[in-house]
Amino acid sequence: MLFWNIFVIILNFAGALALFLFGMKLMSEGLQKFAGDKMRSILGKITDNPLSGILTGTVVTTAIQSSTATTVMVVSFVNAGLLSLSGAVAVIMGANIGTTVTAWIITLFGLGESASAFSLPMALGAISLVFTFSKKDVLKSIGEFIIGLALLLVGMEFLQAAMPNLEEYPGVLDALRRISEYGFWSILLLIIVGALLTCVIQASAAMMAIILVMCYNGWIGFDMAVALVMGQNIGTTLTANIAAMMANTAGKKAARAHLVFNVFGVIITLLAFRPVMNLIAVMTTGIVGSDPYTQVGADGYSPAAIPMALSIFHTFFNVGNTLILAWFIPQILKIVNWMVKPCAEDEEDEFRLKYIGSGGLMNTAELNIESARKEIENFSRRVLRMYTFLPSLRTAKDDDEFESIMERIEKYEGITDHMEVEIAKFLTRISEGDLSKEGSQRISSMLRIVDNLESIGDAIYQIAMTRKNKRETAVHFDQEQNENLDHMTDLVQQALSVMDSNLKSDYNKIDLDGAYAAETAINQYRDQLRNRHLDALKLGIYDYSIGSAYSGLFSLYEKLGDYVINVSEAIDSSKKREGEK
Repeated sequence: MLFWNIFVIILNFAGALALFLFGMKLMSEGLQKFAGDKMRSILGKITDNPLSGILTGTVVTTAIQSSTATTVMVVSFVNAGLLSLSGAVAVIMGANIGTTVTAWIITLFGLGESASAFSLPMALGAISLVFTFSKKDVLKSIGEFIIGLALLLVGMEFLQAAMPNLEEYPGVLDALRRISEYGFWSILLLIIVGALLTCVIQASAAMMAIILVMCYNGWIGFDMAVALVMGQNIGTTLTANIAAMMANTAGKKAARAHLVFNVFGVIITLLAFRPVMNLIAVMTTGIVGSDPYTQVGADGYSPAAIPMALSIFHTFFNVGNTLILAWFIPQILKIVNWMVKPCAEDEEDEFRLKYIGSGGLMNTAELNIESARKEIENFSRRVLRMYTFLPSLRTAKDDDEFESIMERIEKYEGITDHMEVEIAKFLTRISEGDLSKEGSQRISSMLRIVDNLESIGDAIYQIAMTRKNKRETAVHFDQEQNENLDHMTDLVQQALSVMDSNLKSDYNKIDLDGAYAAETAINQYRDQLRNRHLDALKLGIYDYSIGSAYSGLFSLYEKLGDYVINVSEAIDSSKKREGEK
């Protein structure tokens, strides 16, 4: 009979928790639909200024009611190169502050009997709003948020009802008392338990709700609850680290930074544990008139005292640690860099600007131009590496190898897009300053260069997609066609090498003649292939599908060559006029 009672309690508790999580999900999704795009836009504009990142993380997490969603978003932004690692750490700090709002919602509205008085009418009104304005996205999203909030509060009420009276289970009550008898070691043990439970539940808000209900029902004391909350803050970092498993090195570092920040926050709190707890107790007594350390059943005991104290602690913990650790972001980054060791391939496959940043410009215009020039050299190196993936598409042994190469090409295509945008933005900012005529002309040339480098990346991607379509439609070239395309590949490689050499040299001493010679060789060979191709079609040597794929490829290579010569011409427009015939 005892087993059956326990089984029913577990089922009721799991059902109440599921309802709470579903309400949380609806509430979060409603707010993300309402403000998600704006939130992403804000995240994308964050600089390395810690205050900017912290405020943004706080506002975004408060708005979408999910620190997990914010952190995963941050990891993806870092992974894509849209957010620096230092900026990501600041946003994560702010996200920890924003997530405290959930605890306050539960404490103020979800505990006791007050929730049922307005949660169901709230849900009814929200459902009416959703169905009445189903075609108006903004009102529908607001309605979904209200429904989610109502279900969250109902779930909290069911969680409280599912909690059994411990007086009926003296063994459990005795076990809880024994856990708290080991002083500081009890705190450490409960931190570990809180972290593990949060990892299992995969929802920090749900873990916080469970802790608050346990406090309200008198299961655990204040110190035990605080230890579980600190453990929950560590356990919640698991989601971001799971999301970062498929990310690049930068994305992994962002996730590790979340873990490092929360672990150090716990350590700092433990070092000042008793003074902090005494301060929270004084604040709680002033608000609810009851000390959270008052024993259950004793004079002056209030079931609302510990949940209120816990919400104050949760806010104090995250805000206080942010105020302290915000000054140590460089040190956190050093620890993260030590934890995550990138391999050479990871470094190559990351989007990372080496010579220019999102911070302020240097005072000397020429130094800014030089930084931009070095970044363009880095851009060229990425483009050349991207080009080296193309031959492997033809020689891929199976579909898995082919898809792996395609994924890298697609990733590099995204890198070239981002690099063009960031370098162009930097050049535009330079142009707004006081520049000489020569400096203005150089920036104009650089803008043309980055535009054409990005176009080269697009052309490489188009060649790769043509190869993919050819593979999917089972179009096969004969030996002569493959050898012709290999030769065209080599000619374009030579042109790219000349271009890269020109970008690395003094802009006033480039080899424009060599660039034109490489371009001419490409054009002449393209003409030869086109003439042979037309003859082959007339003679019926191969069918139209093969001919279309074949001509499409050598035409794309020639188009790529046009962008290559444009780069060399853009390096110095005066050289172009001298080289024109």
